[in-house]
Amino acid sequence: MFSLDRRLPEPLADQIETRLRSLIELGQIPAGARLPSIRTLAAQLEVSPNTVVTAYDRVVGAGLIDSRGTAGFFVREAPGALAPDAQLEVGEEQDAVWLVQQNNDLRAGMLPASSGALPVSWLEDAIPAAVVQRALARSTGGMAARCPPQGLPDLRERLALLMRGQGIAVDASRVLTTCGSTQAIDLICRCFVKPGDTVLVEDPGYFLLFDRLREAGARIVAVRRRPDGLDLDGLEAACTAHRPRLLFVQSTLHNPTGWSSSAANLHRVLLLAERHGVLIAEDDVHGHFHPGPVTRLAQLSELRNVIYYSSFCKALSPALRLGYVAADAALLKPLLRAKIHAVLTTGALNEFVLLELLASGRFRKHLDRLQQKLAVARGEAARGLRQAGILLDHPGEGGLFLWGALPHGVDVDALVKDAWRNGIVLARGAAFAADAASDPHLRFNVVFSQHRRLAEFLAQRLGTRPLLRLA
Repeated sequence: MFSLDRRLPEPLADQIETRLRSLIELGQIPAGARLPSIRTLAAQLEVSPNTVVTAYDRVVGAGLIDSRGTAGFFVREAPGALAPDAQLEVGEEQDAVWLVQQNNDLRAGMLPASSGALPVSWLEDAIPAAVVQRALARSTGGMAARCPPQGLPDLRERLALLMRGQGIAVDASRVLTTCGSTQAIDLICRCFVKPGDTVLVEDPGYFLLFDRLREAGARIVAVRRRPDGLDLDGLEAACTAHRPRLLFVQSTLHNPTGWSSSAANLHRVLLLAERHGVLIAEDDVHGHFHPGPVTRLAQLSELRNVIYYSSFCKALSPALRLGYVAADAALLKPLLRAKIHAVLTTGALNEFVLLELLASGRFRKHLDRLQQKLAVARGEAARGLRQAGILLDHPGEGGLFLWGALPHGVDVDALVKDAWRNGIVLARGAAFAADAASDPHLRFNVVFSQHRRLAEFLAQRLGTRPLLRLA
């Protein structure tokens, strides 16, 4: 197909990406054509399969090719124009709902550099058809099977086993399945937040949580998040001054920064919460991506006064839409009632599929592969972002995100608007602030931010190359 020049300083994955993009854009590989398999191209070019995977992922991210599972990689057809009423736009540009929609609509040619999810190509082999068939075989009712509102008993036992492996003392009776972590947040707000209640959140923090709390009529008080955890002086001052009902916290691989709390910090958080009578909701959605042992509030507290929740949507499959909550019975009962009122139950097929994945050990192997690929992607993305002029003071321990600051004097709002006009979705730091205050940071997804297209855009706009600057 083409050859590589090993005398060049350009990495081999970059050379493969450049050659493929050129061949596709010039029409020498026509729309609909199937590209060589990863192993075939690796053998032809005498490189490792991982090098080809990296290049293919970048070209997928550029919207030039599609990954179709075991069928392979195909050149994407030129997108036709959308009819004016083909898709609704919701939210204002750069607000929480707008960002979620842009990063999930997967429009051709857009690079979701700040996405909160892994690319489809990283997850499409996680659940083979054979797993779905075995999952259906577990159910005597097949597609007509009903699911208990609390979740399948066998699945809840597997989830409890997973958590016990993390040091969280829990049994199946204290586990509730949910339609992802978004529903877990919704149920907690329904049950434990009344209009006028003060709720503490991290700053920066998860933007959809802020919107949901405002809908519940909560008074939001932000506590600064630091690389080792919550600002303890700020937390104590907020507890004393505002008598909060609830604290939402992400202990592990915090979104958007990627930071994890130290054990010492979490001990102090628990002591302060107990002293002031504050219920804690611990979000561990990104904990699956942590590369090693880590301490969680649910572990230290033995689930006393802590509601723990996580999800498989990011690490396994957004199509399953499955998450879980663990809490003492007194806290879990109202959550179960609220789930019944909201959706009655989760889908039996989804739960049987997840049960099969956990019982077979396939999920654990899948996580190991993801963590290895993420480690490589983090290194590549960090290198490219730093060269482009982004400041990465505390890059975190793993996971999806890098929290990077723009150089002093750069207009972050102008930059993200310019990026959008150039087919790149960036999320500014203000989107993750409870009060939407100006912030010089951007959230970067390490997989999509490896893309040279992003590095070149940033280098041009930040003046790290003698090219065009922001107007």
